[in-house]
Amino acid sequence: MTAPTHFSVRTPDGRTLAGASFGPADGESVLFIAGAATGRSMAFGEDLLDTLGVRLLTMDRPGMGSSDADPGRTLASTVDDYRELVSAALGDAEARVPVVANSQGGVFGLGAAVAGWASRLVLASPADELAHPAIRAMLPPEATGLAVLAQQDPAAAAEVLAGFDAEAMEQMVLGGSGPEDRAFYAAPEFLERYRSALAEGFANDGAGYVRDTLIAMRAWNLPFDRIRVPVSVLFGVKDLTHSPDHGEVLASRISGASRTVFEDAGGALLWTHARAVLEAALDR
Repeated sequence: MTAPTHFSVRTPDGRTLAGASFGPADGESVLFIAGAATGRSMAFGEDLLDTLGVRLLTMDRPGMGSSDADPGRTLASTVDDYRELVSAALGDAEARVPVVANSQGGVFGLGAAVAGWASRLVLASPADELAHPAIRAMLPPEATGLAVLAQQDPAAAAEVLAGFDAEAMEQMVLGGSGPEDRAFYAAPEFLERYRSALAEGFANDGAGYVRDTLIAMRAWNLPFDRIRVPVSVLFGVKDLTHSPDHGEVLASRISGASRTVFEDAGGALLWTHARAVLEAALDR
């Protein structure tokens, strides 16, 4: 495995977006959209990238890591920023690439599919839309209370979210996971990577994380009927955190989407089953 290559992109409105590239420079580019509060240091499958010929692109979302904040950031504008990064990395403003999105990053991957510049979309353990009635009905009130607050009073929800930091996020993720996932996340090699990515995610007093989470918790209002690319929804049956039905409702909302539930995986599927994720992105 080689060290990532870091680069930056200038947006039309003058902001800087910080990106990273993992794997061979001449590999097939795949955009990876990481989960909650994690920046461009988060990647997966690095031991496979040379073999599969994949160049994995990542980005600090606005306000995270070394990317400038965007005070008016929305779901759509974040998707546009990802497109700017991809276009600059490939030197092609019309470039279309496969997208892999994990956990809370799933909503941005879906946005890319709606926008039409994702050639394929792989949702690996995506977080569900908590504002969707069918999902909310499956969950206890304490699991959806903050999402309801985010919908009704975003400023109040932002105050609650601002109380989180990297340590609290790490404890929440490990504490809410099953024993196999917890053991994987706590392993020194992964934990070092995770902590580096969390440091990026909570940079700038966590403002980027707060905006990210408000976007994810409120109604997405995405026109799923505009998605015209293949979508794969991948879950582990031992996943206790991302979706109450392992993505069954989510997949049913996307015409033609496929859904696979791995019996031997949990919430860490992205890393434990990295080859399956990458092969789905590459359609191999």
